[in-house]
Amino acid sequence: MAKPKKPRASAPDPSAAAARLPWHPPAPPVPTALLISLAALLIRVLVSVGPYSGQGAAPKFGDYEAQRHWMELTLHLPPSDWYRNTSDNDLAYWGLDYPPLSAYQSLLHGRVINASLPEAVALRSSRGYESLESKLLMRWTVLSSDLLVFFPAALWFLWAYMKGGVGISGEERREGWMWLLAMVLISPCLVLIDHGHFQFNCISLGLTLGAIAGVLSRNELVAAALFTLAINHKQMSLYFAPAFFSHLLGKCLKRKYPVVEVMKLAFMVLGTFALVWWPFLHSYEAALQVISRLAPFERGIYEDYVANFWCSTSVFIKWKMLFAMKPLKLMSLSATILAFLPSFVQQVKSPSNLGFLYSLMNSSFSFYLFSFQVHEKSILLPLLPASLLALKEPQMYGWFVYFALFSMYPLICRDQLLLQYIAVLGLFFLIYYSPGGSHGKRLKISCGAKVVLSLPFICSLLLHITYLQIEPPKRYPFLFDALIVSVSFSQFVILTLYTNYKQWMLDTHSRSIGVKKDL
Repeated sequence: MAKPKKPRASAPDPSAAAARLPWHPPAPPVPTALLISLAALLIRVLVSVGPYSGQGAAPKFGDYEAQRHWMELTLHLPPSDWYRNTSDNDLAYWGLDYPPLSAYQSLLHGRVINASLPEAVALRSSRGYESLESKLLMRWTVLSSDLLVFFPAALWFLWAYMKGGVGISGEERREGWMWLLAMVLISPCLVLIDHGHFQFNCISLGLTLGAIAGVLSRNELVAAALFTLAINHKQMSLYFAPAFFSHLLGKCLKRKYPVVEVMKLAFMVLGTFALVWWPFLHSYEAALQVISRLAPFERGIYEDYVANFWCSTSVFIKWKMLFAMKPLKLMSLSATILAFLPSFVQQVKSPSNLGFLYSLMNSSFSFYLFSFQVHEKSILLPLLPASLLALKEPQMYGWFVYFALFSMYPLICRDQLLLQYIAVLGLFFLIYYSPGGSHGKRLKISCGAKVVLSLPFICSLLLHITYLQIEPPKRYPFLFDALIVSVSFSQFVILTLYTNYKQWMLDTHSRSIGVKKDL
């Protein structure tokens, strides 16, 4: 007698099967994320082998010496003398000009270096100290900061972004998370500035990225604390403040008890500020001394060649000669507010996670283009939210990365990091154009628009070569710097107009498809 056949198992329901896949809930597989992180770390290590800002350039050297000097000061002096001119702290020689959290970071790293190489951070006698051992230790401080702050924040953001599906389809979530993680971690400008030039932007940007992940994952109190810490590490993090404020305010206003929600966020911000500033709150003078170091108005509306409005237009309008300090500050403040106001209003009116990411870019771009005393390295701030939008706006991000790097080209050449510049840029675009990457989402651009867009790219290629091979006229020694700034500025204006437009179009799109806001 034949055995009865067992009923054949029916094919699993696709939606039920998808729910068991590792990306739903959308957390990337650990081994792959680890490999991408290790590759990003290796790139940083290779860049850090090269020169750094001010290497061998006495008497003040450069940013490397500034960071080392701050470790020396915070290690040997009490907090009351960190921001005050004394016999042991000459503010004219790389005086500390970042908020208290940055000083605590210098103290921590100073103690680590002091335990291994005390002569590298000895009070007074260590000025300009350069040795192979000190370089390795200093480079290690940046690498460890990146690993401890920026990398975990990037992974948290990726998890929150994929879980929420911020403006992307399920297929994009499944196939694009690896590419997006690589775009965030292998950021050429950040790698060259932190691990080549030598700074600690990875900490403030990492804290900001953690705050963004907190917003996307609805941990808003955590987000408020992290963003407050970012501001207290580098005051330039305020570039993102209008976006955070408008988005969180817009959410609070749409909830049942808006006043209570706002008060909770306010207490978290004030409590975090009080905790960080506690050593300087014993007197009004002590707090004022710190604040006065954070706003270098005496340097003028711009210092080096930077691709923003004031520097780019100074070829035709001599702002420093025509206007005194006070009207320049007022003009700068007004222009900055007007630039971020549309983005601000949109998020208060219709807060959304995708709108928040656009708002972060628009807000930071407004400060970069119009605020007072901007450094060329500040382009890192709008680059952060641009990288977070890479899956949604791949063409925009690739274009932005190229011209952001180009805007820093004179700085890179001064630091003798040209080889690293070419290598990191080439590697980035190799990954950017990798099979399966999101660069394939082509924009519909007319032939005329393509010709117009190709002109600045061709100009940039010519200026890359000209800057190295041809001496500028003696009458105009910074001619090529000014041309690089002007070309980059023109592209930044186009990009910020585009992202402002895209943010405002979100309202129209949401109404047409009836999207429910994530509050």
